[in-house]
Amino acid sequence: MDVIQKKLHFSSPQMIIFGFILVNLMGCLLLMLPSSTVEKVGTSFSDALFTSTSAICVTGLVIHDTASYWSMQGQLIIMVLIQIGGMGVITAASAIAILSGRKIGLMQRSTMQESISATQVGGIVRLTGFILRAMLAIELLGAIFMAPVFCEEFGMKKGVWYAVFHSVSAFCNAGFDLMGVNQPFSSLTGFNGNTTINLAIIALIVIGGIGFLTWDDIWHHRLHFHKYRLQSKVILTVTILLILLPALYFYFYEFGRTEWTDLSEKERILASAFQSVTPRTAGFNTVDLNRMSEPSQLIMILLMLIGGSPGSTAGGFKTTTLAVLLLTSFAVFFRKEDVQCFGRRIPSETVKNAATILFLYMSLFLLGGVVISCVDQVPLMGALFETSSAIGTVGLSLGLTPQLSLFSHMILILLMFWGRVGGLTLIFAVVSGHRFTKSKLPQEKITIG
Repeated sequence: MDVIQKKLHFSSPQMIIFGFILVNLMGCLLLMLPSSTVEKVGTSFSDALFTSTSAICVTGLVIHDTASYWSMQGQLIIMVLIQIGGMGVITAASAIAILSGRKIGLMQRSTMQESISATQVGGIVRLTGFILRAMLAIELLGAIFMAPVFCEEFGMKKGVWYAVFHSVSAFCNAGFDLMGVNQPFSSLTGFNGNTTINLAIIALIVIGGIGFLTWDDIWHHRLHFHKYRLQSKVILTVTILLILLPALYFYFYEFGRTEWTDLSEKERILASAFQSVTPRTAGFNTVDLNRMSEPSQLIMILLMLIGGSPGSTAGGFKTTTLAVLLLTSFAVFFRKEDVQCFGRRIPSETVKNAATILFLYMSLFLLGGVVISCVDQVPLMGALFETSSAIGTVGLSLGLTPQLSLFSHMILILLMFWGRVGGLTLIFAVVSGHRFTKSKLPQEKITIG
């Protein structure tokens, strides 16, 4: 990787984008093979590209049902793409280099730092090794936990495969499922009352979505919260609130409506917790999303846009971005000069980045939804649900994606890529090499609000 980076003069953001594009195209070509489908027929380039992009960007939006359309080979390719996408292409390549005993150069360490959103280059190889071991161990535990349920439902061989596939998909926040063998595009609705599957998937989603640096803090400092990095403290606080508050809303309002009287009390509790967690950004669902009220669908859209945390397997504009913007608002309300959190001051550059990321995500999300609604003549709410799912790399759908035109599929592909690689990474890749002047123009105030 170092050699390629030096010869082609790639910056770290450009290297990350190049890696994603290369692996995406390789996955696309493999999925186009006739042996990758159940019917042994070749898949079109556009359909294969959409599926490959959805997998490498750990989204979960699909044109074809994963279980009934793709063969065992196709499903394995998808799972590998999900694993690479969840780790990050650079992290995956670095892990291979570490395992093979190759020396990791300074330029490659810098790229690894950018890929996992680490704060410094020092210790990056150790951190990458920790990420690899923890990821495999957690996915294995998830598979072991779910295997008895799936083996009882589908038999030993298929049950083990389903446990492994869904563990990887859940931990990487991908949302791909193999439940189409019962009913196409049904996700986990057949397990809405199964405590084991619900809790296992929820745990895998949350662990995968809090970020690699937060794992490192928890591993080394255990329950000593005051020793954590500021970022870890913010992530854990916001994550807990974003699980509890929507879950309470779903329990008391959405699943308390007469439309859901078929749910038992246990199923109502599980459905509330699951639908609170899965939009950030896993893409599984245990209830029919089309039966949900518009306010609930809007809340899910907002949760999909927020997503997980930096340096994690999740997408979205991230929990830290939301936290920084809320803290900035509090600082303005209470007339504080600096944005503060847990006894620390947040740099103004971080506030600017947060505002920029939010603006970009909201603009692309709304623009994509409006264009898809106009082009394919579908309800705007449905189109916005699909675009928020794409840019948040979630995978939840109201069933519109398979019905959309090629043009709309290309919009979703671009949104998925943007959401996974990250807005700032793409911007820094474009402006890489541009010189920034330190000279300042005269200052003049304008009225806001």
